[in-house]
Amino acid sequence: MAHVLHGLLARAAARHPQRPAVWSQGGELTYTELDQISNKLARALLRMGVAPGDRVGILAPKSAAAAVAVYGALKAGACYVPLDPKAPATRISYVVQDADINVVIADEDRTSQVTDLADRGPSQLGRLTVTTCPAESPALSAESAQPLDGERAIETDLAYMLYTSGSTGTPKGVMISHRNSLTFVDWSAAAAGLRCEDRICSPAPLHFDLSVFDVFATCRAGACLTVIPDRTTTFPVSIAQWLEKEQVSIWYSVPSVLTLLACFGGLSTFDLSRLRTVIFAGEVFPPKYLARLMTELPGPRYLNWYGPTETNVCTAFEVVPGHADRGPVPIGTACANTEVFAVTSEGGLVTHPGDEGELHVRGPSLMRGYWKRPDQTREVLVPNPLMPDRDELVYRTGDLVTVDATGNYVYLGRRDAMVKIRGYRVELGEVEAALYRHPSIAEAAVLPIPDELLGSRLNAVVSLAGTPGLTREDVIDHCRRWLPSYMVPDVVEFRAALPRTSTGKVDRVALATERMRKLADTH
Repeated sequence: MAHVLHGLLARAAARHPQRPAVWSQGGELTYTELDQISNKLARALLRMGVAPGDRVGILAPKSAAAAVAVYGALKAGACYVPLDPKAPATRISYVVQDADINVVIADEDRTSQVTDLADRGPSQLGRLTVTTCPAESPALSAESAQPLDGERAIETDLAYMLYTSGSTGTPKGVMISHRNSLTFVDWSAAAAGLRCEDRICSPAPLHFDLSVFDVFATCRAGACLTVIPDRTTTFPVSIAQWLEKEQVSIWYSVPSVLTLLACFGGLSTFDLSRLRTVIFAGEVFPPKYLARLMTELPGPRYLNWYGPTETNVCTAFEVVPGHADRGPVPIGTACANTEVFAVTSEGGLVTHPGDEGELHVRGPSLMRGYWKRPDQTREVLVPNPLMPDRDELVYRTGDLVTVDATGNYVYLGRRDAMVKIRGYRVELGEVEAALYRHPSIAEAAVLPIPDELLGSRLNAVVSLAGTPGLTREDVIDHCRRWLPSYMVPDVVEFRAALPRTSTGKVDRVALATERMRKLADTH
């Protein structure tokens, strides 16, 4: 049994040396090749001074080269931090500085971005360019491909940090150890029934927690990580065509992608008989679209997985034909080696249908905490409210749930100002903080607009600081400088002033009520 994530690769290379480990447009690597090239990268990182526990940035889309970067960083004993190549430079630079990253691994197409990071951040920012062919990479060509001597990490060390939207206006790093991740990886590979013959795909980028499954659970099974090209994901028909061509057998994505496939993918015109499992997570799947997908594509198993980045997946539910026609799909029951329970506002346990409470999670999959944010960590990693005498922390998810008649948990909504857009967590406070950076914006409030395809869209309501002429396009261009595309508001409204409560706070209830009334009037 592997105790660290890169131990999965060593085992797979021994058992399946010539099987394809990863396929992408940048090339295909066997398990032997992936193991050997990542050994070279690890040695190059050590030569640059990377020490156990250091954070190493990875600036690359998911690809064969990115897989080399992930395993090379882990073998060096480092914690890898995926950087979103599509994010604004200001956001990438913030993550690099916040995580104290001194070395960034990038693919060939991102060298100019790394140069820009060095100009904005640490003046001595080290950089490595990684390719799937070490002969083409001067930094790797001279290194040995032999396994490194000794272990540089144990199961409780950090494996990676994923930055999520933060309520204080800046993203926060979720610290995940090898043990945290392997708890999920071991369970998920078994739950999905992965086999070495599988071709597994998730369109989720490296900085999104869904990617943990296809990067590591695939390796555990000795299967092939199959990377869908970015341009293919633009059109649902292209996705369906690609699934047929590449004979993908396991698919894992947010429901919004599957909704588009069901509605516009023409699934019945393609031979998708190799697709035997469809997994979805990250947001609520509207039942009518799930039912349509299962009608269009009746062959696969359908698995609904739930869990925030801080816990990995912690509950699961298998959807059987006809279930989506009966209403919301449950998030299910706890995964192996994990316990979940819901606590009412009075401190009681949710045990009966109709009871509502906040879901809590306990088990070895829980994050170590938020990087450099002890106060925020203490807000969510709390003593077990059911067993206060036990020296144990549990995670408060912030999600409200109930139970159905069969004992499965059903998601009801959030207790805070966080929404999901295409599966990504978005703290409304972070979007508002970006708006306030504009010198002409005096007040700002952001409201979620329900959207069956995307989960939510964002409506920004702003008042100006006496400077006329600011347009919607100006506001959106400003937001694009600070926020990833999925956090940029779709609708911008200008007001002379925002409504206030009796205590002087922005009256969000009044704004939301007014917005819902406008939506109702348009229908």
